[in-house]
Amino acid sequence: MSTARIPLFPLEMVLFPGRSLPLHIFEPRYREMTQDCLETKSPFGIVLTQSNAIAQTGCTAFIVKVLKRYDDGRSDILTIGQKVFRLLRTYNEKSYVEADVTFLEEDEQQGESEISQRLEQLFDQCHRVLYKEEAPRFQAEENYSFAFHVGAELPLELEFRQALLELRSEAERQRRLVDHLTELYPQLERRERVRGKATGNGHGNL
Repeated sequence: MSTARIPLFPLEMVLFPGRSLPLHIFEPRYREMTQDCLETKSPFGIVLTQSNAIAQTGCTAFIVKVLKRYDDGRSDILTIGQKVFRLLRTYNEKSYVEADVTFLEEDEQQGESEISQRLEQLFDQCHRVLYKEEAPRFQAEENYSFAFHVGAELPLELEFRQALLELRSEAERQRRLVDHLTELYPQLERRERVRGKATGNGHGNL
């Protein structure tokens, strides 16, 4: 496992490797952070924060491009998730927090064919119920993990996303998602049926 010292950007979200993330940078300390990262062509780390506590595992984000700069110093940037890391030690020497991190290696075990097919089916079913359209295709050359693709495209709870990020096995991530979506899909269907009946009642139908 390799280590590095990187800036930290705590957010109420979970970034997965291989996934793009646009960000609006407005706080002065993070303006400084992104400028430092642009000048050194280095990533920063995104870690989930909730109730003033931060997760110990996060994902590095590399700035792909600056989408827009505002006259008051704010900016819109496009980033992409790269490596999963675990915090070792934090520093408050700059306006933003930095941390020594260790990058976590991925288990080489791939997802099982049967589980992957079931996950693809459940993903499409849930996506159709939620968004009334086919689920986005997984492009293996552009994404590191089918499980991360599914986890990013569906509105899953932050705690569950964080648990997926921390798993180092694609096979285990896919099994965990199959179990979760197997329970979630019937709930989504029931919710949509109730919503449909409520809408129908507004027109005098049962």
